[in-house]
Amino acid sequence: MIDMMEPGDPVITEEEAAQYDRQIRLWGLDAQKRLRGSRVLLAGLGGLGAEVAKNLVLAGVKGLTLLDHEKVSEESCRAQFLVPVMAQGENRAKASLERAQNLNPMVEVQADLDRIEDKPDDFFLQFDVVCLTGCSRDLMVRVDQFCSQRSIKVFCGDVYGYCGYMFSNLGQEHNYVEETPKLVRVTGNDGPEAKKVKVDPNETTMVKKTVSFCTLKEALEVDWTTEEAKARLKRTPVDYFLLHVMLKFRTDKGRDPDPQNADEDIELLRQIQNDVLEAMGVSSDLLSDDVTSYCFSEMSPVCAVMGGVLGQEVVKALSQRDAPHRNFFFFDGRKGSGMVDYFGPK
Repeated sequence: MIDMMEPGDPVITEEEAAQYDRQIRLWGLDAQKRLRGSRVLLAGLGGLGAEVAKNLVLAGVKGLTLLDHEKVSEESCRAQFLVPVMAQGENRAKASLERAQNLNPMVEVQADLDRIEDKPDDFFLQFDVVCLTGCSRDLMVRVDQFCSQRSIKVFCGDVYGYCGYMFSNLGQEHNYVEETPKLVRVTGNDGPEAKKVKVDPNETTMVKKTVSFCTLKEALEVDWTTEEAKARLKRTPVDYFLLHVMLKFRTDKGRDPDPQNADEDIELLRQIQNDVLEAMGVSSDLLSDDVTSYCFSEMSPVCAVMGGVLGQEVVKALSQRDAPHRNFFFFDGRKGSGMVDYFGPK
């Protein structure tokens, strides 16, 4: 069941009602109140993180914590619009704080300069949503497992050149409402027995629904040797396997592919690609030989698309309004298209 707003829940002031008027008209007052009472942790203030931060601040969450220990580099300035040009060498979260806050003074935005790897588990208990970008596979799995056991919603995402992905874990039972066309009964000329059901184009009704999610670990550890998995392989987006390659590169090298070292990193990516696909029990032909050459840097247009999708999914999860993406979204900038697909236990 969808929780009703309790007496102690956030109250929307007249000023906030004016600020969020369009959103309230779009998804309702209760949904905006849920957003207004939510705190979000955003780890990683690269190009994707900046886009997500912008969207969450404008949506009107209660508080947004920007967590990043990295320094602003020339590379990060190309896709990170929250960082001033003269901020190179400064902490990325701190350098992003002022512009993020100026987007919406009603949201409490703060910067945390620590390494997320150094944060104890109970640090995450203060948040309703944890959004991880630019993190290692092991860290994402650890945080996701801890948060999912405590009803904290988790999102992960990254942009690799022309490609991007988003993962969500909203728990074993995520409740939401969805607006659907209203069905009405009409009586024909042949009496009561001739009653029929049809869609009324002028009326809608809110339907309560529930959907379940799995952990990131389960989603990444699909057994591709089973007959069911083999049958599904032809319908599986290759981006899922590319994600495994990119996460393995980050684990092995402690960084993402570097444009300044492109030739060497492309060769290393191809080697990792062969090793990863072999270990997963799938053909090396699933990924083309040149795919890894498109995976360098965070491209601003891809960050904008992925940040829009990821930010909107966080808003949907917190407001409990509309069906969420379950559980991966992949975007290919070369084709200009995206795909939602589910991986993990049914």
